[in-house]
Amino acid sequence: MTLAEMLTNLTALIVGIAGIAGATWEIFTEAAPYLFLGFGIAGLLHALIPDEKIVSYLGASAGKVRSVINAAIAGVPLPLCSCGVVPTAISLQKRGATKGATVSFLISTPETGVDSIAVTYALLDPIMTIFRPIATLVTAISAGIMENLLTKENINAQTHHLPLNSQTIPLATVSEDEDVSCSCGGACSTSAPHGQSLSQRIYGSLKYAYVELLGDISKWLTVGIVIAGIVSYAIPESFILSYLGGGVGSMLVMLVIGIPLYICATASTPLAAALIAKGMSPGTAFVFLLAGPATNSATITMVIKFLGKRSAAIYLASIGTFSIAFGLLLDFIYVKMGIEATSIVGHASEILPDDVKTLFAILMLPLIANGIYHEMRE
Repeated sequence: MTLAEMLTNLTALIVGIAGIAGATWEIFTEAAPYLFLGFGIAGLLHALIPDEKIVSYLGASAGKVRSVINAAIAGVPLPLCSCGVVPTAISLQKRGATKGATVSFLISTPETGVDSIAVTYALLDPIMTIFRPIATLVTAISAGIMENLLTKENINAQTHHLPLNSQTIPLATVSEDEDVSCSCGGACSTSAPHGQSLSQRIYGSLKYAYVELLGDISKWLTVGIVIAGIVSYAIPESFILSYLGGGVGSMLVMLVIGIPLYICATASTPLAAALIAKGMSPGTAFVFLLAGPATNSATITMVIKFLGKRSAAIYLASIGTFSIAFGLLLDFIYVKMGIEATSIVGHASEILPDDVKTLFAILMLPLIANGIYHEMRE
């Protein structure tokens, strides 16, 4: 290779890196204000909603259907990843929640949350923002009811004869000989200790939102945004249109990719936005938005271990079936409304001035860096 060819290749590499960096920064600045807002709301939920209030609505006393609906509704705003939600869900079952409610909670919680809803509005559009939690609720409720109807069990046996004061057990606690840990860090807990002063609760909610929770997903959020930058800059539109433009085949590909992959709801959103901007149908991207955050190989293994093979089959079949069904429905909605998804992706964030978005991006950078640093030390 001649010196001129080496210089040409080096120049192309530098230009490519600069292009990817520029695309990544653009995506990050669009998302940053909504990420900040979403994490803040998550912190407030953590501080204000007691564990016992959640548990009281999920037990057998609430009924096989009502307990499932309550679990799905409780899970939607909570910002737990597909791995971090497992200890919480198993603890709920051990404290009296029906199996159906447990499955419902396992699906609704990681598929969406206040943080991912906010960033969906920023990077996608209002249709996706509304459609995402609705699809999550329907999927979670259907799976939970199916589980309760097909599984004949002694609900009371699930409590493992816990004492009457068992509600003092932390929500994410399981028995010492059962390891359901993964990379959820400090974000496995869903609410702060009560009996604290207002200032202590405010401090606790801020710490949970911008240190514990953000630290838990910082690495994956960064990976998701960088991959979105690479897709935005380097992947030609013709490739996406040829192989992932829409239809059941494209959705099955995204389902196969999403089910074993570890990616949280917030981190999956910029990647979906980049793929749609390149020509992927919104329904195909939506399959990834539902299936990716809801499952990963570690979660599937733990569901089999603690809930059984039948529950795991219902869990996976429901996610796969409803992901594709809602993906097809979403594509139909866009076609019937005459909306070109590539023309409106990210336009919702234009209500904020560029200076404001840049300010929030600069504010978020050290918080994300701190999260990555502490995760690497653990």
